[in-house]
Amino acid sequence: MNLATVDKIAKAVLYEGYMLYPYRPSSVKNQQRWNFGVLCPQSYSEAQKGSEAWTMQTECLVEANSLTQIEIRVRFLQLVARSVGELANPVPELLPGEAPEFHLVSRLEVAGRVYQSWQEAVEREVILPVCSPEALVESPLSQSFTFPEGKEFEYLRNGEDPIAGVIIREQSSLQGMLEIRSERVSNDLFKVSVRIRNRTPFAAAHQASREDALLSSLVSAHTILGVQSGKFVSLLAPPDEVSQLAASCKNEGTWPVLVGEEGQCDTVLSSPIILYDYPQIAPESVGDLFDGTEIDEILSLRIMTLTDDEKREMSQSDERARQMLERTETMPVEQLMKLHGVLRGLRPLNPRSTEEEIQ
Repeated sequence: MNLATVDKIAKAVLYEGYMLYPYRPSSVKNQQRWNFGVLCPQSYSEAQKGSEAWTMQTECLVEANSLTQIEIRVRFLQLVARSVGELANPVPELLPGEAPEFHLVSRLEVAGRVYQSWQEAVEREVILPVCSPEALVESPLSQSFTFPEGKEFEYLRNGEDPIAGVIIREQSSLQGMLEIRSERVSNDLFKVSVRIRNRTPFAAAHQASREDALLSSLVSAHTILGVQSGKFVSLLAPPDEVSQLAASCKNEGTWPVLVGEEGQCDTVLSSPIILYDYPQIAPESVGDLFDGTEIDEILSLRIMTLTDDEKREMSQSDERARQMLERTETMPVEQLMKLHGVLRGLRPLNPRSTEEEIQ
């Protein structure tokens, strides 16, 4: 499995919609995020009459023999609700386990920094046992997973001043199921299926908003498959002899593509965002911009045009946003110029065909 390569692509997929330009919580554009790869609880999906998915399925073809082994990883983000509280009575210190009285506020300024409610995210990964396509034909694999609920407090103070505020981070429990099966479609060709289900209980399905449901959802979900002693078949450009079998693969909410160097067939990324085989991150890109376009030059220039107040809000909204702003503002001129445009893949023209096209 080409994990080094796939990680770069998967990271861009994972954080699609994490924070969109203009990278500020107060922006209207950021009031609805996470539109790709969202698997809501089943009860919420049913309450929405299926307009919100609760399952995702990947199907792909693999050439295999008795020695072939497949490794499968499922990754997603779990959202964390971040709220801000102001202490009724600031205190100099807190004893272990002591919880001061506070009330929630939309924003709070402490030590010259503004804190406000927002959604953060933590990365989750479920790794399945290495399995054989042949064995999966007779014995499909099911594996459940659970991530428990949690609540953390971060107290805010100005240097040696009393504690004046608190950040509360809460995450709901998540429960899901992975189902892997295989079908032999010819002597040495198998169709491998991976289904992800969100089994999280969600009692308030009919009254809850999408924002509420997102806290119990798998967000930016995607699947990574690797094979040893075998190779995956491209579903975008399959050999003619298996084109009908490739077309019969049923993928729901995801698109599997080959990842790695051109010609390698040992890794597949099944992404909720449409990609081509062998996607690459441009070497000129020095960091994530968390935007659907990921056009580095335009987004970098737009960040530079933000006002001081907008930059302040951006830097204080989230650690990843702060790093993005810092990286953009300290970018050397020569690095910025590299984003202006790069010519790749030159090939000779056929003068005759060019003349015919012009005519």
